[in-house]
Amino acid sequence: MTVDREVVPEHRFEHDRSPAEEVSTATVVAYGVAAVVLLGWFLFGWLVLEQGFIDSVGESAGAGFTLLLIVSVVGTVRRSRR
Repeated sequence: MTVDREVVPEHRFEHDRSPAEEVSTATVVAYGVAAVVLLGWFLFGWLVLEQGFIDSVGESAGAGFTLLLIVSVVGTVRRSRR
């Protein structure tokens, strides 16, 4: 059994792609600081508060996902204003 399908050339949709935007140094530094803070939060909960490894991982992951959600919402609002 064969399936007939059209072959779409790659260059057909190049006008649909937006040009890649460069990431600023401040953004990279902010992500690095956030990663260090999340790691510190994990270690503080695990070693200082002694709340358990899994609980510390879950708490740090929750904080990280919350930060990603905030970054996503802020980025969407900023992009919609352009």
